[in-house]
Amino acid sequence: MTGPLVGVLGGSGTVGRVVLDRLAGYGTGPLRVGGRDPGRTRAAAERVGGEPVAVDLADPASLARFCAGCGVVVNAAGPSYRVLDTVARAAVAAGADYVDAAGDAAALAALGRGAPAGLAERSALFSAGLMPGLSGLLPRLLAEPGPLRRLDVYVGGATAIGPLSAVDALLTRGPGFGTALAAWRDGRVAENALAPLRSVALPGFRHPVHAWPFLSAEAAALAADLGVDELRNYTVYVSENIPEALATAWAADDRPLEEHVPAVVAAADADVALDGPWYTLLFHARPRDPARGGPTRLVVRTPDSYALSGVVAALAAHRLAEGGVPPGARPAAEVLDPRAVLDALAADPLVDGVELG
Repeated sequence: MTGPLVGVLGGSGTVGRVVLDRLAGYGTGPLRVGGRDPGRTRAAAERVGGEPVAVDLADPASLARFCAGCGVVVNAAGPSYRVLDTVARAAVAAGADYVDAAGDAAALAALGRGAPAGLAERSALFSAGLMPGLSGLLPRLLAEPGPLRRLDVYVGGATAIGPLSAVDALLTRGPGFGTALAAWRDGRVAENALAPLRSVALPGFRHPVHAWPFLSAEAAALAADLGVDELRNYTVYVSENIPEALATAWAADDRPLEEHVPAVVAAADADVALDGPWYTLLFHARPRDPARGGPTRLVVRTPDSYALSGVVAALAAHRLAEGGVPPGARPAAEVLDPRAVLDALAADPLVDGVELG
């Protein structure tokens, strides 16, 4: 491999293993694998012919040693609410470009506060996963033929949620993440504009589902960028187990969020037990000019939403390794080519199907 050294933190985890496998398959460059567990890290590195390195994200010196010499650093470790911009700053300080498989608007904002001088020369891509990530990238395909009157986004299904991811889910109620029941209309956030959809049949979803409106920071930015008249963004669940667990947690303002983690994890497990793991992304566009032509619907299905995030992060890292990405920090959706990513997904074994029409 003749490309830059790519360091992958959390390479033994669900997301990190996929990142490593795809980067090795793409021939992006030599790989360095970082993790806290020496045995698991060594095994992950051996599988792709990489270099294992013990690293603790809480130890700045350890993190700096891991990033040293890398051309690109990919963070597949979490939780994102705790990592924020920690790894990004270490990567940029070491002269490397950066990809975060999770890192949402809060992480991007954290890096912007006292942004490191190295960002004048290096690139940092956040939200290089499924949601946020694909949910803000793939709809751009539907807007290419012309402006949209309305864009509906539905993302969800049944997937197991680990304790760290449960905390991330609980924190989505906080400032900077989005607004429940809101839509984007005529250039602004319209609060309390939508109601939950219960037992609704949606293309690409296995059976009737519950869709909860949530205008995420990513969705609002997408609507503004595309100039969409109206955008409706829904998180989809196979039952009301998870919404009820989240609502219970948010209503108990006097208790730490961590106390509600077991309930969220159990709710997700109950959903998976109903029909196995599956996840769908559905985008439906209504153009301003009905005669414009071009696709108006896109569906992507996967059995593993977390693993598919690893594919997206690997594609982002490969794009950085190729060069030509402007310096600075931004969401991966603003850099990746939606057509190229969709083609890669259609050929990936982690995707059950892609429908564009």
